[in-house]
Amino acid sequence: MPNKPKKEKPLASTKTSPNNAINQSHGKENPDPVEEANKNNAKANTATQPPPATQVAKIKYTVPIPALIKKDKKQHSSRYNISKNRELQKLPLLKDARPEEREDLFIQKIRQCCVLFDFVSDPLSDLKWKEVKRSALNELVEYVTTQRGIVTEAIYPEGITMFAVNLFRTLPPPSNPNGAEFDPEEDEPTLEAAWPHLQIVYEFFLRFLESPDFQPNIAKRYIDQKFVLQLLDLFDSEDPRERDFLKTVLHRIYGKFLGLRAYIRKQINNIFYRYIYETQHHNGVAELLEILGSIINGFALPLKEEHKVFLLKVLLPLHKVKSLSVYHPQLAYCVVQFLEKDPSLTEPTIMGLLKFWPKVHSPKEVMFLNELEEILDVIEPAEFSKVMVPLFRQLAKCVSSPHFQVAERALYYWNNEYILSLISDNASMILPIMFPALYRNSKAHWNKTIHGLIYNALKLFMEMNQKLFDDCTQKYKAQREFEKEKSREDAWHKVYSLARQNVDIKNLPLSAIEQLKKETLTEPMEHDGTEMQSSSIRNVQKETVKEAKSPADAKNAARPLLRRKSDLPIDHTTAKALADYHSTSEHLNSSAAEKS
Repeated sequence: MPNKPKKEKPLASTKTSPNNAINQSHGKENPDPVEEANKNNAKANTATQPPPATQVAKIKYTVPIPALIKKDKKQHSSRYNISKNRELQKLPLLKDARPEEREDLFIQKIRQCCVLFDFVSDPLSDLKWKEVKRSALNELVEYVTTQRGIVTEAIYPEGITMFAVNLFRTLPPPSNPNGAEFDPEEDEPTLEAAWPHLQIVYEFFLRFLESPDFQPNIAKRYIDQKFVLQLLDLFDSEDPRERDFLKTVLHRIYGKFLGLRAYIRKQINNIFYRYIYETQHHNGVAELLEILGSIINGFALPLKEEHKVFLLKVLLPLHKVKSLSVYHPQLAYCVVQFLEKDPSLTEPTIMGLLKFWPKVHSPKEVMFLNELEEILDVIEPAEFSKVMVPLFRQLAKCVSSPHFQVAERALYYWNNEYILSLISDNASMILPIMFPALYRNSKAHWNKTIHGLIYNALKLFMEMNQKLFDDCTQKYKAQREFEKEKSREDAWHKVYSLARQNVDIKNLPLSAIEQLKKETLTEPMEHDGTEMQSSSIRNVQKETVKEAKSPADAKNAARPLLRRKSDLPIDHTTAKALADYHSTSEHLNSSAAEKS
């Protein structure tokens, strides 16, 4: 490169190459005595010097490193078994070769593309031969796309082997092993360093599978269960470009190889089971669900028991994983596809969603509400009547949510015409469930937008059935009065129980205690809620004095039950000033008497 700075040559005394060291040790027949003496002195000094400090990076800690230590971001890319012989010779173009030589030249170019290069540790190495491979791959893609009758039986093992050699590898460890969800706006995906070659290999294999000359009966000898399993392992790649190609490749294989369909579905189930119950970390869940969405769309009716189990045991538990937002649109699409195929699955599906309903994760709750509305758009009225009670109990909780997005999303259900028709047909069951939450939050919710949406819902309910709306209003007010009365009684019971714990209660006669309890629970509470009425207090004092038998009891009974004012010390100066003070009215009266 013209702008690349030249590297300074290391000094011969500081660094010696292995070949030079060998030449120096074997080429000198008569070594220099001064040099030998210096070497002996150096060996003697090393015995007395302390050993060199060990590099910290090589220390293996037995305890976990604190999370506060920020590590440098490393290159997370797959490592390949680099080919030893990487010197590629540029072959003639396929279009320039004679027809009888094209098949052999085609196979030679495919084998040439099996050579693997290093893109991680030394990206600038072998640039010339990397370009030769890239040109050969592009030529193969164009040749398979434009020519006909070229995919012969000899091409199948060569093309599939080339694909396997380039792509089947061990993926790097995850850059975020804690499994936190990926945010496309904040996080940058980890890209494969060898993508310039991998992309063209994927394109070639796709054109190979989609070629009119492709025969699955011949290819099934090489594309078997082991091939599919290795292909599914690649879905955990962090590079979104690779997962997109893998999604298309797996879908083509599923469509062309009927004998592998059940195996592919089973292995996808295993990936989901491991993701839900073990790791909770996989990069390709969204792509796998997208493939399953098109597969479910093609299921024949009636659905097999295997497919129903997949819905209830795999798709529904996927809702409880913390990184649901990464793949929720694809998951909701799969669930809706199942319910359109078989409406009888609606009840267990909605009950499963209510089972996994989030408690403290508001964004996740909004996603559940979105999916639930999609389900209600395709639900049948008979199935709706089975789930409306638990469903609208949950919606009432959502309307009462302090998070305004949750309440707003739940109230948007009343803007859906089909859902509104279902509510209208079952208003006698739904309105008593929803009315308390709507009435209470119409004034109590902090967000004014929620007030407007609640008024809209209440207006719609009033238009549906005015009499039922009035009945619900009366019942709600009666329930509020009952709750206030019960709260008052509970408060007095608490006061009485606290009074029973007082040590002085032991000195009171039993009849006084019963009278206190009776009047406490029957008399109304004062506004301040701190003192009883004076009549009950006087009765208790009379009973105390009457039933006192011993001197100690009499002494305790004479003690007043009410809190008295504290006895303040008498200030004689203040008392004298008050006594000497003569009111102005007294002075006026005395002067008027003298005049008369």
